[in-house]
Amino acid sequence: MTIRTRFAPSPTGQMHVGNLRTALYAWLLAKSQGGAFILRIEDTDQARKVEGAVDFIYNILADTGLTHDEGPDKGGEYGPYTQSERLPIYKEMSEKLIELGGAYRCFCTPERLDSVREVQKEAGEQQKYDGHCLHLSPEEIQKNLDANLPFVVRQKMPLDGATTFDDEVFGEITIEHSTLDDLILMKTDGFPTYNFANVVDDHLMKITHVVRGSEYLISTPKYNLLYQAFGWTPPKYVHVSAVMRDAKKKLSKRDGDANYRDFIEKGYLKEALLNYIALLGWNAGDDREKFTLSDLVEAFSIAGISKSPAIFDEQKLRWLNGEYIRELSAEAFQKIAEPWIRTVVKSKTADVAYLCTLLQKRTEILSEIPEKVDFIEEIPEYSVELYTHKKMKTNPENGLQSLKILQPALEAFEPWDHAEMYPMIVKLAEVNDINKKKLLWSLRVALSGKALTPGGGTDLAAIFGKSESMRRLNSAIDKLEKEE
Repeated sequence: MTIRTRFAPSPTGQMHVGNLRTALYAWLLAKSQGGAFILRIEDTDQARKVEGAVDFIYNILADTGLTHDEGPDKGGEYGPYTQSERLPIYKEMSEKLIELGGAYRCFCTPERLDSVREVQKEAGEQQKYDGHCLHLSPEEIQKNLDANLPFVVRQKMPLDGATTFDDEVFGEITIEHSTLDDLILMKTDGFPTYNFANVVDDHLMKITHVVRGSEYLISTPKYNLLYQAFGWTPPKYVHVSAVMRDAKKKLSKRDGDANYRDFIEKGYLKEALLNYIALLGWNAGDDREKFTLSDLVEAFSIAGISKSPAIFDEQKLRWLNGEYIRELSAEAFQKIAEPWIRTVVKSKTADVAYLCTLLQKRTEILSEIPEKVDFIEEIPEYSVELYTHKKMKTNPENGLQSLKILQPALEAFEPWDHAEMYPMIVKLAEVNDINKKKLLWSLRVALSGKALTPGGGTDLAAIFGKSESMRRLNSAIDKLEKEE
């Protein structure tokens, strides 16, 4: 049997990380077994459809490497792969289900349904459809049809007994039929509900394994009763636990929690993000934390999926992203870092290549870069108290002393070579009987106006070049002398 999995997102906006994890697990399950991964667009909820959302889905799957074998843009044997293009199929299948006795037409008005729910609520009963139209005679049904009364198609649920199914992650699940409502399968506008369309499509597209969130566990018996009514074999189910914002609340697109594009725009690498998402509820059975996509294909198994909810820890993601950044070649890092640098650094004389060698060691996400390098374009206003450093026992007074020692030495220093500058300053400190750290700290502050920079004083001098370095150093001396 060839394994066939599907990812069936609704085009209602950007892709949330929980949706991406579902896509990833479905893709990994198929690819680890030599199977096929199908993309299906579930756009039956026309009211929530967002213009351009389908393109978001295509772009993100392509960007992450989760390429699909069949889909709206690729075609395939079981298309069309967009639900709004499959309406005649759902109509035919709903009529067949009515004939088989698994569904019925319901002509109840919204007003009657509201009244029933209100009575049930006041009585403290479960609020669900009362089965009124289930008992209509064939003559009454035909009369309503002849009068063109609007109707929905409802699933006919058993009144007693229970449905049991096996989930690949959670094991055996049993749901009592008395708790089930007669779900709407087809709406008055001719569109199917999710509950009906996904069953019909999964069967007709020969889906063997359904990967979806654990919130659908309780609904699965309803779907299996549909399979049973049609005489079809259900797929295997792989329900994955929720991704949580914290111990109490799960991540939610409706609550504005971050989606894939948000993280990319923050400066996370797609490889690190996909790696982290894979670990939200799955492990390979060892201590590894870094996986390429091909590593994941090799290591993935359903047995590694946890029943426990996974908490999305952005600090852990930042750490992992930093690990990926440090493994990039110098050229690759400069290519992705320079656009962030150029948001605040317009100067063409600054040594960006050398700056990137410093940043690569100290960057976890790319959006940190502008704040780290904004002093390069123009030194910020700063207090002379910045020269105070308790551990180095320096203050504005001996900061001025340090800069006056450095000024003539750096002015005469040729060529302006970073590799030779540091040893020169060390010797300068020995000759002047001063701690080298005082000289280097004072140089850092003079060149940057900041306590935290991508590198030390000599690194900054290398980035600026001699002319700009001396201009800033002389300006710092003037600033300190005026404060005396």
